[in-house]
Amino acid sequence: MTAASQKTSSSTKSKTKTKGSFEPRIVAFCCNWCSYAGADLAGTSRMQMPPNVRIIRINCTGRIDPQFILDSLYQGADGVLISGCHPGDCHYTSGNLKLRGRFALLKNLVEEAGVNPERIHLQWASAAEGDVFTKGVTGMVERIKKIGPNPARKGD
Repeated sequence: MTAASQKTSSSTKSKTKTKGSFEPRIVAFCCNWCSYAGADLAGTSRMQMPPNVRIIRINCTGRIDPQFILDSLYQGADGVLISGCHPGDCHYTSGNLKLRGRFALLKNLVEEAGVNPERIHLQWASAAEGDVFTKGVTGMVERIKKIGPNPARKGD
């Protein structure tokens, strides 16, 4: 084998290895009153879910600034999950309804910023729905694995 073909062969192997071993980094913004408690229930109940998520507890999904989402993606998160109280069950009356109304605009903003809008997802999960939170994280990880790493992601 020549030096050039060895270099090409090792380069191909490293790309294959990197693609095959890609583990997404997911940032989850969870409301304090429902989804964070649901995530806690999932953990204390020992429900199986990928360890790829980093949870940020917020008082209410209605308080999410779109810049939080953009900053997460620009700093290398492969996906962002927003998880809040079910519509009508918000501790602050209508915060989750405000987010639901803004979410379509948020997806457009993310797309205009040059990021695939499939990298963000909104779900509703109550404090008693640890399984819903687990399914949301698992689905998000699977979707991001299909999309691939965030181009803004720095080397591992």
